Amino acid sequence: MDATDARILLALAVDPRATVVALAEQLSLSRNTVQARLVRMEQGGALGSFERRISPKALGQPLTAFVTAQVNQQQLAEVSQALADIAEVVEVFGLSGETDLLVRVVAADAEDLYRVAGQILAVRGIERTTTALAMRELVPYRLTPLLRRAAEGR
Repeated sequence: MDATDARILLALAVDPRATVVALAEQLSLSRNTVQARLVRMEQGGALGSFERRISPKALGQPLTAFVTAQVNQQQLAEVSQALADIAEVVEVFGLSGETDLLVRVVAADAEDLYRVAGQILAVRGIERTTTALAMRELVPYRLTPLLRRAAEGR
């Protein structure tokens, strides 16, 4: 990714619905340049899913919790698939250290969270879990500071 790619992504961060023509005009680039770079970034994985912009609250899932799990390493693939099959599991990260997985879940309320945590604990290969309720989001997911730095060529 170069500074031009970062400028395109910054413009999209401000206006995700901007057309290729609008981006080209705003950035003083040709339409073909913007289109080609967007295609390349999308194919290369630089542009993620639209889902990240949807708030779980809008879907009736206002609670966020983080479940750490210790797993039987020989069953990691099966555990990952089983977690992916639980709708309330929105992200799973493999970790280094004593904890193997960090599972981000959403829930409607405390009772729903209890149910989801039970589903996770019941997954074959998960040996132990710990659940922590997110009380408040202090720094939302963001990449704009990194994009600004990249756009400046630093």
